[in-house]
Amino acid sequence: MLQIAKYCASGNDFVIFHAFEKADRSGLARELCDRQNGIGADGLIVLVPHESHDFEWEFYNADGSTASMCGNGSRACAHYAHRFALAGEKMEFLTGAGVIKASVEGDMVQSDLTPPVIINQAIVESGMKWWLIDTGVPHLITFDADIEHFNIDMARTLRHRYNANVNIASINLDGTMKVRTYERGVEDETLACGTGMAASFYRALQERLVEENTKVFPKSGETLYLGFEEGVITFKGEVKGVFETFWRH
Repeated sequence: MLQIAKYCASGNDFVIFHAFEKADRSGLARELCDRQNGIGADGLIVLVPHESHDFEWEFYNADGSTASMCGNGSRACAHYAHRFALAGEKMEFLTGAGVIKASVEGDMVQSDLTPPVIINQAIVESGMKWWLIDTGVPHLITFDADIEHFNIDMARTLRHRYNANVNIASINLDGTMKVRTYERGVEDETLACGTGMAASFYRALQERLVEENTKVFPKSGETLYLGFEEGVITFKGEVKGVFETFWRH
């Protein structure tokens, strides 16, 4: 029997539990994340002990594949770690992309993401200019004023062509942003993607389209706060613990 928690961060949902040792849990991820026969989630997060940090995580997409980083997942697991006394209000933990610092204030959680890396600024696909940016995982980003038109078939093609998540972003008149994301591992559009919002924000910042602190709205409509401080993207928003239960496996 596993004691597990279901969490939601900006529309991204996760199954989370902690264990004493690392293991291959790809099959368990597929089982738990199945929305018909399991709990249903975009990903599975397992917290395991680490000698130098508060903990280390294992992150699995819904299809059982692993990912180095997930922005919303980092905030959800930080809330979980504080809730179960695995870490204090301020913590640092190891991901496949590096060490993440996070702070918890009630249900508001901020993660300081790994430094962004621009891989390519000159991609042209479907008549649009795309940037490829790594914010823990690779993301393609383009700007389109008509963000309501998100061609899923095109996104799926680009996802496989570049092995990256695919984002369409728009800049509002007040300097805030909207972002929609097609995610690897889920293989569909999700309600939110933290690293995708961060990558979109970083491109907009480089092109002087937004200020160093702004609000970003994913498809879920929730409000996320992104900033850029000393080369690091800060990512803050509300996290919700949905329920806790036991799972027989």
